[in-house]
Amino acid sequence: MSTELESRITELEVKLAFVDDTVNGLSSADVEISQRLAALERAMRDLRSDLSNMRAGLGNDPHSEPPPPHY
Repeated sequence: MSTELESRITELEVKLAFVDDTVNGLSSADVEISQRLAALERAMRDLRSDLSNMRAGLGNDPHSEPPPPHY
C-alpha cells in the first residue's frame, strides 16, 4: 500500500472515531433530556392535581356568591 493511501485511511479512521464519540455523547444527552422531561411532566401533572384539589376544597367561585347581609 502506498503511504498516501495509508495516511488517508488513518485520517478516515480518526474522523470515524470522532463521529462515533460524538454520536455516543448525543445519545447520552438525549437519554438525560428524556428523563428530565418525564420528571417535569410528572411534576406538572401533580401540580395540576393539587390545584384542582385546592379549587374543589374552596367551594364555589367567590364572585358568584351573594354579598354578605350587611350590604
